Amino acid sequence: MTESDELLAVRCQLGEPDALDTLIARWHPALWSYVRRVTGNPDAAADAVQDAWLRILRALPGLREPARLRPWMFSIARRVLMDRFRAQYAAPAFVDVEPADLAEPDDRREAALAAEELHAALDALPVSERELLALFYLEELSLNDLADVLSVPVGTVKSRLFRARRLLRERLVREKE
Repeated sequence: MTESDELLAVRCQLGEPDALDTLIARWHPALWSYVRRVTGNPDAAADAVQDAWLRILRALPGLREPARLRPWMFSIARRVLMDRFRAQYAAPAFVDVEPADLAEPDDRREAALAAEELHAALDALPVSERELLALFYLEELSLNDLADVLSVPVGTVKSRLFRARRLLRERLVREKE
């Protein structure tokens, strides 16, 4: 039987080392998956998740609503991503292309191609839409949790989710033509 996130958060606030290990083991894969989907780069995701965990562990004693642990952690991870994107866009851009990236893809099964097309279409979306779809579908955050993470009303989350789905659908249809 697994304990609730609320109890786990309280145990972490009390300084129990086993609780911190459990927290990290339980939530690291989900945070990494979310950050990886938004960044599109495993190395950048690993750095960002490490930074997010540092911020989470530093801020954990001040968590006022332990029952809201999940959206609280994802909002911290989101702030880490936004800080990194701001720094990235402020830096001068350069392109580093690997010869392997220019090679033609080999024939794969239909399912693998469909998944690849979906991932490519997701990666081509603007960051805000990609982030929203990753949090809603891949991390299964509720609309209320998304509203907390994004600091916007639930109605805004719904309209942004509608727009993100539409953009993804348009990209997939355009690629098939």
